[in-house]
Amino acid sequence: MKNALALGTFDGVHKGHRAVLNMPDGYVKNAVIFSEPPKMLISGDKELIMTAEDKCRILKSVGIENIDILDFCKVRNMTAEDFLCFLKKRYSPSYISCGYNYRFGRGASGNSDLLKRFCRENGITLNCCEPITENGVLISSTLIRNMLKNGEIAAANSLLSEDFSYCGKVIRGDMRGRTLGFPTINQRYPENLVKLKFGVYKTKVCIDGNCFDGITDIGVRPTYPTDYCLSETNIIGFEGDIYGRTVRIFPQRFLREEKKFSSLSELKKQIEKDKNS
Repeated sequence: MKNALALGTFDGVHKGHRAVLNMPDGYVKNAVIFSEPPKMLISGDKELIMTAEDKCRILKSVGIENIDILDFCKVRNMTAEDFLCFLKKRYSPSYISCGYNYRFGRGASGNSDLLKRFCRENGITLNCCEPITENGVLISSTLIRNMLKNGEIAAANSLLSEDFSYCGKVIRGDMRGRTLGFPTINQRYPENLVKLKFGVYKTKVCIDGNCFDGITDIGVRPTYPTDYCLSETNIIGFEGDIYGRTVRIFPQRFLREEKKFSSLSELKKQIEKDKNS
């Protein structure tokens, strides 16, 4: 069977990406990606919408059969022409799909015009997708990152294939929540993911396939500060020891910004309000 290649980074696997990934039947559907956007790999500033593991899982769920994560260091100095020859030799594609703004090769010198010429000369069908908009706004990973930074969770989720989430191991905290009657689980917020607007969120909490409602504070906890970004969640209706286990958090709605409380009783009153919001 002939090979089809979807080219891109696909951070977030959003609605714009789905147009690229929706390749016709009759081909083995492959995605050729980088683990992170090249600009982030070069700069070292990480603001991913999802981890490479989650991205691969979602790509599989939308019909991609094979995913090849290229080593950026091995291809970053290829000329645009050499990169296309590399793709041809490695994958023997009969069909290539990419976005209108797909760039490739050293210094991002390759563009859709060069790709069109290469495909025409080599008998490859090219699908170069037009921009995808919603309500007149161009859908992009940058737009979604900015929504998440602003706490606009529902708006971001409406553009993604799967609601934004993060996961991490439950670590031991200072047990203060238990003294307030609101036991919490603590997780380090993943360093490479885009930082949500600091504050308190309504969340869904998934533990071994079971989901619960939750209230999650994301940030540095100004009343009892930490020196790293912390996710602290009160799981409503759950009891049990889950230290060391991996739990996934789905933020649903931003409730309020973080604030410093003058007393434990003031903090307790605010938590009650948050649960009933």
